[in-house]
Amino acid sequence: MRFLLVSNNRHKLEELQRILLPLGIEVVTAAQLGVSLDGIEETGDTFEKNAMIKAMAGFERTGLPSIADDSGLSVDVLGGRPGVYSARYGGEGATESQKNEKLLKELENVPDEHRTAKFVCCICCVINKNETVTARGECKGKIGFEQVGTNGFGYDPIFMVDENRSFAQLSDAEKDSISHRGNALKIFYNRISEYTEKTKKE
Repeated sequence: MRFLLVSNNRHKLEELQRILLPLGIEVVTAAQLGVSLDGIEETGDTFEKNAMIKAMAGFERTGLPSIADDSGLSVDVLGGRPGVYSARYGGEGATESQKNEKLLKELENVPDEHRTAKFVCCICCVINKNETVTARGECKGKIGFEQVGTNGFGYDPIFMVDENRSFAQLSDAEKDSISHRGNALKIFYNRISEYTEKTKKE
């Protein structure tokens, strides 16, 4: 069984290959198939909708079951922002550090107890026109008061998972064990396992 990953992110590809290979699923990218996924517009107002848009586009262009994910940071006191705009927060061309500084600036007068936030990851797999498998994972924490740590990317340096450490101060193994993406992948694996078992019996 071959599934398409709607991303050219090498880390995501290796991760899914490792997780799904025991189920007899080979994961490939559009680049490996010589197919373009350019022009997919993420117009959804939720992570779930954007993951679905990308997965459906992959299925429609290749005919293969297609997996996509969408993730971002949701800050409670900001009404869930930056949310689905996490990657574009701060304007076009803004660096990761600039995005973090923009968020810190917005929260500069907010006390610690009101800086609660969560990372969210939603995974969608469009198997065919009638069947989809979805999973959502979250990791709760707080927004710190400065950027700390270098072992991460995006909003990791300002996302505090305990009183003293940000996501960017955790080892890869520590982060994977509690991250929104790790949690979503665990749920996704269980649901895909159920699907493959079901298809074997049919």
